[in-house]
Amino acid sequence: MPWEPWASGSLKWESQCPQELGAWDPSSSKKPIFMRKDTKTSFQWRIRNLPYPKDVYSVSVAQKERCVIVRTTNKKYYKKFSIPDLDRHQLPLEDSALSFAHANCTLIISYQKPKEVMATESELQKELKKVKTAHSSAGDCKTQ
Repeated sequence: MPWEPWASGSLKWESQCPQELGAWDPSSSKKPIFMRKDTKTSFQWRIRNLPYPKDVYSVSVAQKERCVIVRTTNKKYYKKFSIPDLDRHQLPLEDSALSFAHANCTLIISYQKPKEVMATESELQKELKKVKTAHSSAGDCKTQ
């Protein structure tokens, strides 16, 4: 019988989306899962599996490090993350644009998008609408 790596358990899953690895791993069902889900007007991050009440969390901007810091007063969770979109536009982080909510064991962190970022995204959407898709009927390439 040939050697089968899955039979011995030596075969490991390789993920291209490491922030969502916990969603596939049943042993980590209680570990916090960090993911980004933007809206039209704000950058948004969700941290699932955080069971503490809202008043336990502190979400703040670290100006010198150019990142957002999430921590709990009971010292059970700490996370630092940057906002690459603001770095790309070389815009400062502002405390007034940051807000957070907590519901269903999920901490939802929102950062209002600056006008410059929204304008760039609007221009990108206009450019994408100009691009012809493979399914457009105007193409001169016929299939048999």
